[in-house]
Amino acid sequence: MAEPTKVATPYTVTEEKGRSRIVIHDVHEEVPVLVGFLEYRMDGDVRTILHTIIDEAYSRQGWARTLVTESLERFSQDDAKIRSMCSYVDRYMERFPQYRSLLA
Repeated sequence: MAEPTKVATPYTVTEEKGRSRIVIHDVHEEVPVLVGFLEYRMDGDVRTILHTIIDEAYSRQGWARTLVTESLERFSQDDAKIRSMCSYVDRYMERFPQYRSLLA
């Protein structure tokens, strides 16, 4: 089973629970740069992933894959279930079936 690769650039991933999103920052420079976010909605005990947004300057470089991987790993650690309304996450789950157990 293929494992998702993550970007080599130093980064941080933080959950902003009050905004129902997980953000990724590029931290290889002195001032961190917001690269993108994964937004979700709480539906009872299920996190419904609405969309994944990556700044165009960082697109097609693995940042979305890194953000989704980190997000799903966090959800797994929390024993959370997910539902996806995001086409990127849908394709990700097809490519990396090891995360399908998170689906509600």
